[in-house]
Amino acid sequence: MTGEAFDAHVTGRTITFRTDTNPAYGIEAYLPGRRVMWSAFDGTCMYGTWYESKGNICFIYDDDPEPKCWATYLQKGTMWATFINVPDGTVIYETDADEPLICNNLSS
Repeated sequence: MTGEAFDAHVTGRTITFRTDTNPAYGIEAYLPGRRVMWSAFDGTCMYGTWYESKGNICFIYDDDPEPKCWATYLQKGTMWATFINVPDGTVIYETDADEPLICNNLSS
């Protein structure tokens, strides 16, 4: 997906992801201005931003300056992505789950 296509698919949504071995890999809220909030279902959330780089979608989180880049695809309206930072990286799939972000580490 291009950055434009990714933005159109995710902005304003909260998306739950799974892997082939983990039905609850994580959840991410896609905020305006290419901002995100990620949680791995452990009650800890991280804010970050995303950008397009070399045809991939990369994320930088406030607590981790190392970019996390994904090759993203849209198939029949559902997104899936391959983590490209390492060989044979994790593959995640958008799910139909409607899970809320639970951020115990952030004050409101």
